Amino acid sequence: TDTFASKVAATQDQYADASIGNVTGSNAVNVFLGIGVAWSIAAIYHNSRGEEFRVDPGQLAFSVTLFTIFAFIAVGTLMYRRRPDIGGELGGPRTAKVLTTMLFFSLWLLYILFSSLEAYCHIKGF
Repeated sequence: TDTFASKVAATQDQYADASIGNVTGSNAVNVFLGIGVAWSIAAIYHNSRGEEFRVDPGQLAFSVTLFTIFAFIAVGTLMYRRRPDIGGELGGPRTAKVLTTMLFFSLWLLYILFSSLEAYCHIKGF
Protein backbone atom coordinates (compact mmCIF):
# COMPACT_ATOMS: atom_id res chain seq x y z
CA THR A 1 0.00 0.00 0.00
CA ASP A 2 2.95 2.34 0.53
CA THR A 3 3.89 2.18 -3.13
CA PHE A 4 0.31 2.85 -4.20
CA ALA A 5 -0.03 5.79 -1.80
CA SER A 6 3.24 7.27 -3.05
CA LYS A 7 2.15 6.88 -6.68
CA VAL A 8 -1.18 8.57 -6.00
CA ALA A 9 0.57 11.37 -4.11
CA ALA A 10 3.10 11.80 -6.93
CA THR A 11 0.50 11.98 -9.68
CA GLN A 12 -1.92 14.28 -7.84
CA ASP A 13 0.62 16.77 -6.48
CA GLN A 14 2.16 19.32 -8.82
CA TYR A 15 5.66 18.79 -7.45
CA ALA A 16 5.24 15.25 -6.05
CA ASP A 17 6.57 16.39 -2.67
CA ALA A 18 3.88 14.45 -0.80
CA SER A 19 5.19 11.16 -2.20
CA ILE A 20 8.64 11.89 -0.76
CA GLY A 21 7.06 12.53 2.65
CA ASN A 22 5.03 9.34 2.37
CA VAL A 23 8.04 7.17 1.54
CA THR A 24 10.34 8.63 4.20
CA GLY A 25 7.59 8.63 6.83
CA SER A 26 6.65 5.05 6.06
CA ASN A 27 10.26 3.87 6.24
CA ALA A 28 10.82 5.74 9.50
CA VAL A 29 7.77 4.13 11.09
CA ASN A 30 8.79 0.69 9.84
CA VAL A 31 12.31 1.03 11.24
CA PHE A 32 11.54 2.76 14.52
CA LEU A 33 8.50 0.69 15.39
CA GLY A 34 9.59 -2.57 13.78
CA ILE A 35 13.01 -2.68 15.40
CA GLY A 36 12.36 -0.40 18.36
CA VAL A 37 9.31 -2.20 19.73
CA ALA A 38 10.83 -5.66 19.24
CA TRP A 39 14.11 -4.70 20.89
CA SER A 40 12.30 -2.90 23.72
CA ILE A 41 10.21 -6.00 24.45
CA ALA A 42 13.34 -8.18 24.33
CA ALA A 43 15.22 -5.79 26.65
CA ILE A 44 12.34 -5.71 29.14
CA TYR A 45 12.01 -9.50 29.01
CA HIS A 46 15.71 -10.12 29.61
CA ASN A 47 15.85 -7.46 32.34
CA SER A 48 12.90 -9.06 34.15
CA ARG A 49 14.84 -12.34 34.20
CA GLY A 50 17.99 -10.62 35.48
CA GLU A 51 19.82 -11.16 32.19
CA GLU A 52 21.68 -8.69 30.01
CA PHE A 53 20.22 -8.04 26.57
CA ARG A 54 23.03 -7.74 24.02
CA VAL A 55 22.86 -7.53 20.25
CA ASP A 56 25.98 -8.31 18.22
CA PRO A 57 26.45 -5.30 15.91
CA GLY A 58 28.06 -7.35 13.14
CA GLN A 59 28.48 -5.17 10.07
CA LEU A 60 26.26 -2.41 11.46
CA ALA A 61 28.92 0.34 11.54
CA PHE A 62 29.85 -0.16 7.88
CA SER A 63 26.23 -0.43 6.75
CA VAL A 64 25.06 2.63 8.69
CA THR A 65 28.01 4.73 7.50
CA LEU A 66 27.41 3.74 3.89
CA PHE A 67 23.68 4.39 4.22
CA THR A 68 24.30 7.79 5.81
CA ILE A 69 26.65 8.87 3.02
CA PHE A 70 24.17 7.78 0.36
CA ALA A 71 21.29 9.42 2.26
CA PHE A 72 23.15 12.75 2.31
CA ILE A 73 23.69 12.44 -1.45
CA ALA A 74 19.99 11.68 -1.98
CA VAL A 75 18.76 14.51 0.27
CA GLY A 76 21.24 16.91 -1.33
CA THR A 77 19.90 15.91 -4.74
CA LEU A 78 16.31 16.49 -3.62
CA MET A 79 17.25 19.89 -2.18
CA TYR A 80 19.01 20.83 -5.43
CA ARG A 81 15.98 19.73 -7.44
CA ARG A 82 13.77 22.16 -5.51
CA ARG A 83 15.20 24.95 -7.65
CA PRO A 84 12.44 26.64 -9.67
CA ASP A 85 14.09 25.92 -13.03
CA ILE A 86 13.89 22.17 -12.37
CA GLY A 87 10.30 22.07 -11.20
CA GLY A 88 10.17 20.24 -7.90
CA GLU A 89 11.73 17.28 -6.17
CA LEU A 90 10.33 14.70 -8.57
CA GLY A 91 8.77 16.80 -11.31
CA GLY A 92 10.27 18.98 -14.00
CA PRO A 93 11.88 18.21 -17.33
CA ARG A 94 12.19 14.62 -18.46
CA THR A 95 16.00 14.73 -18.53
CA ALA A 96 16.17 15.83 -14.88
CA LYS A 97 13.71 13.11 -13.87
CA VAL A 98 15.62 10.38 -15.71
CA LEU A 99 19.01 11.48 -14.33
CA THR A 100 17.63 11.63 -10.79
CA THR A 101 16.05 8.21 -11.16
CA MET A 102 19.31 6.76 -12.45
CA LEU A 103 21.24 8.34 -9.56
CA PHE A 104 18.86 7.01 -6.90
CA PHE A 105 18.77 3.55 -8.48
CA SER A 106 22.59 3.56 -8.66
CA LEU A 107 22.84 4.54 -4.99
CA TRP A 108 20.55 1.65 -4.09
CA LEU A 109 22.55 -0.82 -6.20
CA LEU A 110 25.84 0.44 -4.76
CA TYR A 111 24.50 0.08 -1.22
CA ILE A 112 23.44 -3.51 -1.89
CA LEU A 113 26.75 -4.27 -3.63
CA PHE A 114 29.04 -2.79 -0.95
CA SER A 115 27.00 -4.23 1.91
CA SER A 116 27.05 -7.68 0.31
CA LEU A 117 30.77 -7.52 -0.43
CA GLU A 118 31.45 -6.53 3.18
CA ALA A 119 29.09 -9.15 4.62
CA TYR A 120 30.81 -11.91 2.61
CA CYS A 121 34.30 -10.65 3.57
CA HIS A 122 35.34 -9.52 0.07
CA ILE A 123 36.01 -6.01 1.38
CA LYS A 124 37.00 -5.02 4.90
CA GLY A 125 34.51 -3.07 7.00
CA PHE A 126 35.14 -1.12 10.19
